[in-house]
Amino acid sequence: MSITILTYILGFFIAILLGWITYLHIRMKRLFMGTKAKDLEDVMYTLGKHTEQLEITQREINRHLEHLDNKMKKTIRGVETIRFNPFPDHGSNQSFAISFINDEGDGVVMSSLYARDRMSIFAKPIKGGKSDYELSEEEKEVLNKTK
Repeated sequence: MSITILTYILGFFIAILLGWITYLHIRMKRLFMGTKAKDLEDVMYTLGKHTEQLEITQREINRHLEHLDNKMKKTIRGVETIRFNPFPDHGSNQSFAISFINDEGDGVVMSSLYARDRMSIFAKPIKGGKSDYELSEEEKEVLNKTK
């Protein structure tokens, strides 16, 4: 083989190697872009720090969500009202029963009985969907609708 052919072959391989080095250099620049890292070890260390910080933040968010879930279970979310006439021979639907119940079945049922000469209001506590006091039919109905 002549020296000219060997020079061309060697030049070709050098060109390929230079292209490969340029390609790798561009990839490394993209990898290190936005960081002050000097080498791959610094990049890995920075990513590890960011991951630890994200895990801490995620734990805090999960704790906060659990706290909010517990609060939401205790908030009044079921409200229902029924109007009725307790005295069929006179009056109108001025009386009512209303319930305020949370997800755990706790709350209160209030009822108002309206007559010409007076009005009475009753409040009965509800625990676990049941009351220690006897409920009227309307109060039972409004409590069942709330569930």
